[in-house]
Order: sequence, then structure tokens, then C-alpha cells
Amino acid sequence: MDIYTTAEEKYLQAIEELHWGELPKALQYFNELIAFDPDYARGYFQLGDIYHERFKDYKTAGYYYKRCTELDADFPDVYEPYLKLVITLKMHKLVKQIADKALSVAGVCEAHIYESLGLHAEQQQNFTEAANYFKKAELFNAVQDEHSALLEHQNRIKSKMNSTKKMIYDLQG
Repeated sequence: MDIYTTAEEKYLQAIEELHWGELPKALQYFNELIAFDPDYARGYFQLGDIYHERFKDYKTAGYYYKRCTELDADFPDVYEPYLKLVITLKMHKLVKQIADKALSVAGVCEAHIYESLGLHAEQQQNFTEAANYFKKAELFNAVQDEHSALLEHQNRIKSKMNSTKKMIYDLQG
């Protein structure tokens, strides 16, 4: 890899290997990249994504995502997978922090962040909060294919909210 002289060239080579399904080479290149330039945030993001999605090594993925946000807090691609990861790991205090930061970064898909927050609230059995997040997600959504999924979330939450209502019987007939 020494024929590549800049961090950007190394990054693009690693992305190309990943694109062609050469995961071991891509991993090697990304690791060489962050050794070459320890402040290259996108390298950490890609490593986090690989460990999260392909290896299901959540602890390692979390380290790389966190490192990416420390190096470049305005890099939008990291927030959605990082938020999903902390929700999966039930790191409830971090969920709000990461979501708040994500919503302040240009280029982050607000609809996806609100959807993730809605799913998190649903897991916590906080159906009213979940319904509010899913409504916000629908307001920010611009993708027709995702519209039906958001409606399904809202209908599921309505059903759960109705199933938790107390029944009142009138026995004076």
C-alpha cells in the first residue's frame, strides 16, 4: 500500500476493496490508514461499520464510531449506525446524547434518527413518546418507500396503546 501517498488515496483504495468484496484487504487497508493518519475520521467510521454490520462485534464497532465522532463531529454518516448500535446495546443514557448531536449535524437524515428514537421508546414501553417520534419521522421523511414502514410503526403503536387501556364494564343493563 506504500504506493499511495495521501490518506485520501489510501481510503479510496480500501473502499474499492470493500466494494469488490475483499473484506480482509479492506480491513488491512483501513487499519493501515488509521496507523498512517490517526486523525482520519472516515477510516474509523468504516471500521466501525464493518465490525457492526459484518462481524457483529458491537464493542469494537462502538469504539470506532465514538472515535469518528470525536475526530469529526460534523461527519453525518456515523450518527445513524452509532445510534442504532447504542440502542441495540441498551445504552439508554447515550441514546439521547447521540440523537441530539445527530439532529444538529447537517446531512443527517432526521427521519431515520426519529424512527430509531421511536423504536427505542417502543422498547422502553413508552408508547406515547414512540408515537410522537414516529410522527416526527414521517414529517421529515422524503422517501416514498419508507412512508409505508412509518405508517406501520404508527399503527403498531396505536394498537399497543389501545391494548393497554383499562376496560370499563357497564353491568347495569
